[in-house]
Amino acid sequence: MSGDKLRLDNISTKQMLGLMALAYAFSFLVRMIWVWQFKDTSSFYWNDQLMINTNDGYFFASGVQKALYGLHEANPRVFGLFDYGVIFFTSLLVKLTPMSLETAILYAPAIFSSLVVIPIILIARLYGKTWWGFFAALLGSITWSYYNRTMTGYYDTDMFSAMAPMFILFFLIKSTIDLRLKTALYGAIAIAIYPFLYDSGLSIVYAIGMIYALYMIVYHTKEEITYLSLILIFVSLLPFPFGSPWAYVLKIIVLIGLYQLLQRTKLEQKQLIVVTAGLFVLFLIFGNVFGLIFAKVSSYVATGTKEEGLHFYSVAQTVREAGKIPFETFANRTSGSIVGVIIALIGYVVLVIRHRAFILALPLIGIGVFSLWGGLRFTVYAVPVAAMSAVYLFWIIAEKFIADKKAQMAFVALLSAGMIYPNIVHIIGYKVPTVLNKSEVQDLVKLDKIASDKDYTLTWWDYGYPVWFYSDTSTLIDGGKHNNDNFIISTILFSDSPEQVANLSRLAVETYVDSNYSVVADWLFRDTNPNQLLEDLKNPDFKLPAKTREVYLYMPYRMMRIFPTVGVFGNLNLKTGHKKRNIVFYPTRIAKQSGSQVMFANGIVFDMARGILQMGKQTQKVYKFDMVSYRPDGKSVKQSELKHIDGTYAVVYLKSYGSFVIMDRKTYESAYVQMFMLDNYDKNLFELVVSSPYSKIFRVKK
Repeated sequence: MSGDKLRLDNISTKQMLGLMALAYAFSFLVRMIWVWQFKDTSSFYWNDQLMINTNDGYFFASGVQKALYGLHEANPRVFGLFDYGVIFFTSLLVKLTPMSLETAILYAPAIFSSLVVIPIILIARLYGKTWWGFFAALLGSITWSYYNRTMTGYYDTDMFSAMAPMFILFFLIKSTIDLRLKTALYGAIAIAIYPFLYDSGLSIVYAIGMIYALYMIVYHTKEEITYLSLILIFVSLLPFPFGSPWAYVLKIIVLIGLYQLLQRTKLEQKQLIVVTAGLFVLFLIFGNVFGLIFAKVSSYVATGTKEEGLHFYSVAQTVREAGKIPFETFANRTSGSIVGVIIALIGYVVLVIRHRAFILALPLIGIGVFSLWGGLRFTVYAVPVAAMSAVYLFWIIAEKFIADKKAQMAFVALLSAGMIYPNIVHIIGYKVPTVLNKSEVQDLVKLDKIASDKDYTLTWWDYGYPVWFYSDTSTLIDGGKHNNDNFIISTILFSDSPEQVANLSRLAVETYVDSNYSVVADWLFRDTNPNQLLEDLKNPDFKLPAKTREVYLYMPYRMMRIFPTVGVFGNLNLKTGHKKRNIVFYPTRIAKQSGSQVMFANGIVFDMARGILQMGKQTQKVYKFDMVSYRPDGKSVKQSELKHIDGTYAVVYLKSYGSFVIMDRKTYESAYVQMFMLDNYDKNLFELVVSSPYSKIFRVKK
C-alpha cells in the first residue's frame, strides 16, 4: 500500500467547473423525468404545483410554514428555522427566489442532492483524474437508491444523506495528502455542520472520524500535523449543548479560534499526544459513540417494546425499509445491478490498495453492506463511493490495456454508460404517486377552516404530517412518533363501542397535553389494569378531564389498504402481549360473476343469494351484505341486507370504488368500518364535519 500525493491533470479549474456544471445538470434533469411523467395529472396538483411524494416531507414542510408564516405554534412536534438544515435552506429558497412554498419543497431534493457531484469530482481531482470524477458523478448522482431518496418531490433530509459525508470525505482525504491544518479545519467544520443537515447519519461520521484518527496515527505518527489535525477533528465530533440551534455556530467559532491558537502555540509532540488522547476519551464518553451505534442498529432489529410491565407492538417490523433485503436488492440499489455492485466492490479494493486514504470511505461502504440485515435505507450511503470505485476500476483497466488516451476515454465512457443504463431504466419505471391527491387535500383544508391550531386530529401515523401541513392541527402519533400510542389510535379505529371511541379520544388528547406531551399509553396505564380501563371507557358516565380543545377523527379511504396492519397494534392483551383475535379484512374486486355467484380476485367465492362465502375448503355464513355508493355531493347511499343472524363474516360492496371488503363480524362493527364505510355513527357523540368519497372527518362532541 503506497502513500498518496497531490497530482495535477491537464484539466483547468475552469474546465473542472464546467464538468461539475454538466454533471449537476445531468443529475437535475434526470430528476425531472418524474415531473414530466405527471405534469398532466391534475389530481396530483395543489396550489398550481405538483405535490410531494413522501409523507415525512410534510414534517419539514410544516417547519417551513412555522418559520415563514408562524403556523403550528401550538403543535409541540413542529420544529423551526434553525432546528433542521432542510427547513433553513428551504425557507431561504422561498425568501430569496420566486419559488412558492409548494415549489420549493418539490424541487429542493433535486437542487441539493445533485450537489453530490462536487465532492466526487474534487476527490478524483486530488489524484489527477478529473474525468474519473466526472463519470463517477454521473453514475453516483442518479444510482437507484440515491435517486429513490432524493428524487423530485422526495422532500426529506435524505437530500443531504450522501452528499454531506462526501464533502467530509473530500476534506479528510485531502488532509492526508497535503498535510495542511487548514484542510483539517475545513473537514472539522464540515463535520460540525453535518448534524444540522442529517443527524440520522451521525454514527457514520463518528466511524469516519475514528478511522481518520487511526489512519493518521499509523501513517503519519511522527508528524506534528497529525495531532494538530486530530485535535480539530475530535473537537468537531464532541457534542456541544444542542439545546440551542446556535450551538452549531458556536462550534464553528470554537474550531476557527482553536485553529488560530494551534497555529500560534508551539507544543511538544508528547503534549499534543496527551491533548489528542484526552479529547478522544471525551468524545467516547460524551459522544455516546457505542450507545448511539447500538441504538441505531437495535432500532432496526427490534420486534416489540415493553413499558411498565406492559407489552406493545413495535412499528419497526411493519416498515419495509427496516427489514432484511436480498443481495439482488442490495446490488440494484447500490449500483443498479448485481454485476455493477460486484464491479464496485472489486473497484473499492483496488482503490484502497492504490490510494490507501480511501480506507476512510470504509464506513460508507460498510453501512451499505449492512443494509442486507438493516434494511433498504442504508444502501444510500454507499452509492457515491461505489460509483467512484466502479469507474476507477474501468480507468485502471483502460490504462493497463489501451495505449491511446482517446480510446481510454471512450472505453471508460462506454462502461460507465453501461452502469448508468439500468438506473435510468429504473427511474423511468419508478412512477411514485404523490402522498395525497387533490380531493384528499381539499378535505383537510376544509378541516383547517373549521379547526383551531390548538385542536387535535386523531388518525393513523402515516397521515400525521400531512394533517399538520394542510389542516394546522396536532396529532397524537405521526411519522416520527409512532411508539406505544399506536395502541391508542388502533384501539379507537377498531373499537365496536362508540362510547369508548369518544371517551378514549378525549382522554388521550387531554392527557397528552396535561402530561407535557408524554407517551399517553404509558401515562394512562402506568397505575391501572389496562384491560379494565378500556372496559370502563365504554361507560357513558366515565369521568373525563375537562375539555380544553376540539378533537377530530380523520378516516381516509386510503387507510383501507393498511387497515389490518393498523389493527395489529391494538389487537393485544397488554398484560400478556398475546393477540386478542384473528382479524379478517380482505379488500378485493370481482374477477368473474355467474348469476348470484361472484368470484373475487383473491379466490373467495360469494353466493349473494344464499349469503355464503366459499373460502378455500371452508364455507362461512355472511352476517350482513352492505352496498354503499356516493352521490356527487359526497353523501353516501347505503343498502343493507341481513343474511344470517348467526353469520361470522360481513361483506361490504363499495360501489363507487368498484371494490368489495370481506371481514369478520367484529371488524365489521369497528369505528372505521361503521363510521367511514357505512356512514353509521352516534350523532350524540360525533359530528360529521367533512365528508367525501376520500375521507370523513368527525368532531368528538364529548
